[in-house]
Amino acid sequence: MLTEIILIVSAYCLGSVSSAIIVCQIMGLPDPRDQGSGNPGATNVLRIGGKKAAVIVLVGDLLKGLIPVLIGHLLHVPLMILGLAGLAAFLGHLYPVFFRFQGGKGVATFIGVILGIHWILGLAAVGTWLITFAVVKISSVSALVMAALVPVYSWLLYQDLNITAIIVAIVVMLYWRHRSNIRNLIHGEEGKIEVASRDSGSDSADGDG
Repeated sequence: MLTEIILIVSAYCLGSVSSAIIVCQIMGLPDPRDQGSGNPGATNVLRIGGKKAAVIVLVGDLLKGLIPVLIGHLLHVPLMILGLAGLAAFLGHLYPVFFRFQGGKGVATFIGVILGIHWILGLAAVGTWLITFAVVKISSVSALVMAALVPVYSWLLYQDLNITAIIVAIVVMLYWRHRSNIRNLIHGEEGKIEVASRDSGSDSADGDG
């Protein structure tokens, strides 16, 4: 029990390490909480700092979800504890104790959690995102569609109510954090964003997902 508690608390602490804020500080970029959409995530870093910074943030956020769950596998904890560790990491990303509880929207961290729980589940999630993006070309829509389908994939893979319920809880929070994107989509206002000119002034990316 103590091992499981330490794993969950450590997962939250790791999730609370904001990749976006740290990368922007190291690379001499503006604080993402004060620029662009105000969201400390990879999409906003793409907006204010370019592709290189955004990729580093994306990988960092994904690893925050992946690492605690992989450690849980190594410790042979039950599936539900893996899910709770992933949930803790996700909560840390959304509400980081080290950064005034101002976190990101959680898509990359969610994918990391899902990949850690089971690689098939992770590949299904990534595949859903890619296919949706290929059709609609809007990153937030791709994230929302992916998130909605992951609980279905989880049930088909495990038929376990506990892990599926935990994933549903994560999805609900992810949707809540994307409420402004959903509102923009309803009103047809989820537009393009410009990639920082240090990469290419002509590049663009979709809304903050």
